[in-house]
Amino acid sequence: MAEGMVNHYLGERWQAYSAGTEPSGYVHPLAVEAMAELGIDISDGRSQSTDAYKDIPFDVVITVCGDAAENCPLWLQEGEVVHIGFADPAKATGAKKEQLAVFRQVRDQIHERITGQLEDLGDDADDKPSQLER
Repeated sequence: MAEGMVNHYLGERWQAYSAGTEPSGYVHPLAVEAMAELGIDISDGRSQSTDAYKDIPFDVVITVCGDAAENCPLWLQEGEVVHIGFADPAKATGAKKEQLAVFRQVRDQIHERITGQLEDLGDDADDKPSQLER
């Protein structure tokens, strides 16, 4: 969701790439649904490993997994590392309506916190891409 949101709202200044330490191989259907409510289509997204980006220089690497301090790898490449953790909405339980509410909540938190952070950094960045890691 973060990759889609950054590229949608801040695409003129930032290019986001999303990767994880344990990629699932797909984008959760409720994430697709929650983002579609904002007019953002992430249906063709894919889940991939951080290894895919280990040789790319980034201005900023934002870790978004809620347990990043314990479970996300140390980023040893270029770029400032910022942790902005969120609960994993894919772990939500209950009926679809309740699970979708969690996806919406995390989506809205991402919009507020990550886009705000990158807007603040935007004036100081050069042309390197940003990376969002879950």
